[in-house]
Amino acid sequence: MHTISMYVRSIALSTLFLLALPALASQNTVLVLGDSLSAAYGIPSETAWVELLRNRLKRQGMNWAVVNASISGETTDGGLRRLPDLMKKNAPDIVIIELGGNDGLRGFPPNVIESNLADMISTVQQAGATPVLVGMQIPPNYGQRYTRMFASIFPTLSDRYDTVLVPFFLDGIYDQDGLMQDDGIHPTEDAQPRLLDNIWPRLEPLLSDKVRG
Repeated sequence: MHTISMYVRSIALSTLFLLALPALASQNTVLVLGDSLSAAYGIPSETAWVELLRNRLKRQGMNWAVVNASISGETTDGGLRRLPDLMKKNAPDIVIIELGGNDGLRGFPPNVIESNLADMISTVQQAGATPVLVGMQIPPNYGQRYTRMFASIFPTLSDRYDTVLVPFFLDGIYDQDGLMQDDGIHPTEDAQPRLLDNIWPRLEPLLSDKVRG
């Protein structure tokens, strides 16, 4: 009798597992590879734009997992070194690349920043995923030539690799009262919905296309 009971229980568990497979298989993944702007620097993590993205996807009934691999202080070099393992571990369908700001603030050569971002885009595309490149700008006190060269990196790569581009992540934020922390670099808690709104129009069509595909 005990053997029969164990057999029945095994069949029941196997059935439940099989029923769960379609739901697991249908869930897609967004990987966010960013710096402090995406790592909730100086604000509660539950109010950060990445968490707001999770909440929006859930409210809209979109079956997407969001993996936040952002690290405060991260550079394009660090992101490039971490990306292969992140791709292998998470098998994302979409990768949001939000890097380059720290490189610019540290005065790294624009050609090095561009090369690192290009390698990241290629890595994502070769894995069959879709990259979303998040554009940044730096303050003009770095000199007009450097500031212009840095800003041009993102649209140049977007054109070269036919990649979706968020033109400027801090658009409508960096110059508004109460939306930047005292350091003048990091957005406040109140700015987080705007960060998501700056990304959403470029991201949402990809989410829908991947689900239909």
